[in-house]
Amino acid sequence: MPSYRSLFRTPEFTPLFLAAAAQTAASTMGGLALGTLVYRATGSPLLSALSMFGPALAQVVGATFLLSGSDRLPPRTALSAIAAVFAAGTALQAVPGLPPGVLLAVVLLLGLVAALGGGVRWGLLNEILTKDGYLPGRSLFNILNGLTQTVGFATGGLLLATISPRVCLLLAAALYLTAALTLRLGLTARPPRTTGRPSVAATWHTNAVLWSSRPRRLTYLGLWVPNGLVVGCESLYVSYAPESAGTLFACGAVGMLAGDVTVGRLLPPVVRAHLATPLLLLLAVPYLAFAARPPLSVAVVCVTVASVGFGASLAQQERLMSLTPDALSGHALGLHSAGMLTMQGVSAAVAGSLAQVTSPATGMTVMAGVSVAVTLGLALAGRAPARNTAVQVDAEA
Repeated sequence: MPSYRSLFRTPEFTPLFLAAAAQTAASTMGGLALGTLVYRATGSPLLSALSMFGPALAQVVGATFLLSGSDRLPPRTALSAIAAVFAAGTALQAVPGLPPGVLLAVVLLLGLVAALGGGVRWGLLNEILTKDGYLPGRSLFNILNGLTQTVGFATGGLLLATISPRVCLLLAAALYLTAALTLRLGLTARPPRTTGRPSVAATWHTNAVLWSSRPRRLTYLGLWVPNGLVVGCESLYVSYAPESAGTLFACGAVGMLAGDVTVGRLLPPVVRAHLATPLLLLLAVPYLAFAARPPLSVAVVCVTVASVGFGASLAQQERLMSLTPDALSGHALGLHSAGMLTMQGVSAAVAGSLAQVTSPATGMTVMAGVSVAVTLGLALAGRAPARNTAVQVDAEA
């Protein structure tokens, strides 16, 4: 398996990596600022959760109509254009006087654009790295995500204590613009991975091919549902601890970082293959402690330990790639990303609704309990023999 250091000697990996860092920093700072802005204006846990995680709700539309572009568009053009659109949309959110409804509409439009970005980025990563380089490469991106979220949420929390949320949104827009320039200047002009024009019909056809395999179907559900339900817990940080939400998000990022390093770098493949279910349980179980409405000192421990479980996604993605032909890698990874983010957005809406009628602590506890039940159900389904053992023909797409 290639070392992390050797990945940076691969052409195009570094600009893709740096652009992802800028975009993650922008999304953490901008999301925290927008969630705080909406909560201060409305006092609503539901609207605050939707403002931070609402873009994920639009992912289902992108997965339905746009994902064929993941392998049929030139990667450099697509990625730089998406980052530029996010820069413009985030700057628009900073305009004074916009009602919460308009802010949420912008959030959903950005989420629709983002649905395409995951497939393009991860398909390109799979293309520029060797076959055995994808997992450490994705692990390194996840580590970057954890570090950048830690810094981004901590910095965002400090900035929100001294300047307005709208200024934070403008800083986030500048970071998105930096990412767009980095991608445009740092990547080469590669052709699309698959011939043909992006279309709704092509998207539906490939989605059907990917979903037709029972092992892939169970893998997708494992990637989407338990993870998304726990993100519903995270969406209530602002309403649970309005003055310390940045601390909770930062601690969660630290735990996620620890899980990604352990799973992506320290564990051999034979061990990784058996850790998905235990890690998904770890991801949810600590949130059950929120039933007792713990103080911040206990809450940060629960959040940090639970977030180690996000490392399960690396083992699950490794299995997904082993079940998917190379020609569909971008679309398959885009479907994973879109489905995961859609579930996160739906879970944020459900968790916010629960918190609205009960309390943030109760919302977290319920979402965590459902995540545990789903994880155990999927584990049992994975052990059951498939009813149809016919060979799946995957390369036809």
